[in-house]
Amino acid sequence: MYAIAYGVRYAEAMSAAKQPIPSVWTRRPRQKERPALTQDRIVSEAVKLLDEEGLEALSMRSLGTRLGVGATSLYRHVANKDELIELVVDEVYGELDVPSADRPADWPAAVTRSAHSLRAAILRHPWIASVLGQVGLVELGPNVMRQSERLLALFHTAGFAPGEADQAMSTVMAYVIGMSTSEAAYLSLLARSGQTEQEWAESLRPAAEQVLQDHPRLRDEHLARGYDDPRRVREENFAYGLERVLDGLRSRLESSG
Repeated sequence: MYAIAYGVRYAEAMSAAKQPIPSVWTRRPRQKERPALTQDRIVSEAVKLLDEEGLEALSMRSLGTRLGVGATSLYRHVANKDELIELVVDEVYGELDVPSADRPADWPAAVTRSAHSLRAAILRHPWIASVLGQVGLVELGPNVMRQSERLLALFHTAGFAPGEADQAMSTVMAYVIGMSTSEAAYLSLLARSGQTEQEWAESLRPAAEQVLQDHPRLRDEHLARGYDDPRRVREENFAYGLERVLDGLRSRLESSG
C-alpha cells in the first residue's frame, strides 16, 4: 500500500510541475524505423515497380517515392537510370535454373530446362525484353556471368570445342530471347486490353476465319493445329523450335566427331 500511495503522490507532484513522468510505459513509442537504403533494396523495389507498371514508369523519382526517399538518396547507390537497368537485368538472371550435366548424353535435357527457365523469367518480367543487350556492360553482371558459365559448361560437356561452344550457346540464347520477346510483347498488349488470352483469341476468330478463306495453305494449317488454347499453342511452338535448334546442334556434333 505504501508503494502505491507513494507512486500516486509522485505522479501528482510531477503533474503539478508540468514534467513528464519518467517511465518506459508513459513514453511515446518511437516511429518504426525504415530499413536502411541499400543497393539491393533499391534493385528489389525497382523490379517490383517494373513488373507492376512497366519500363515507361521507371524513373529515379518514382522509385524514390516508392522507397520513401528523395531521388538524390538513390544516387548514392546507383549512378543513373542506365546503371539501374543493368542491375535489374542482372537481378532477373539470378532467377534462372541452369542445371549441370555430368555426361555428354545429358546436355540436351539440361539446355532445354535452362531455355524454359529463361523464357519463364522473361514472361514473368516482360519489361526485360526491351532492354536485353541494350545498355552498358550488363553482360558483366555477377548473375549473368555465373549463369553463362554454367550454361557454357553444358556445351563443353556436349563436346563442342572452345570457341564453338560459345557460338552454340549464343544460338540457343538468341532463339529463346527472340521467341520470348515476341511473347512478352503480346502478353503486355493483352494486359493493357484487360482481356484474357482466350477472350482475345475468341474476339479475333470471326475475322481470322473470314480472311483465311482466300489463303488455303494458311487456312489448312490453322485447322490442322487447332487454336482452342492459345497458351498451349505458345508453349508447343516454343518447345518445337527449341527442339529443332538442338537437333541442328546434335547433327553438328555428329558430323564433327
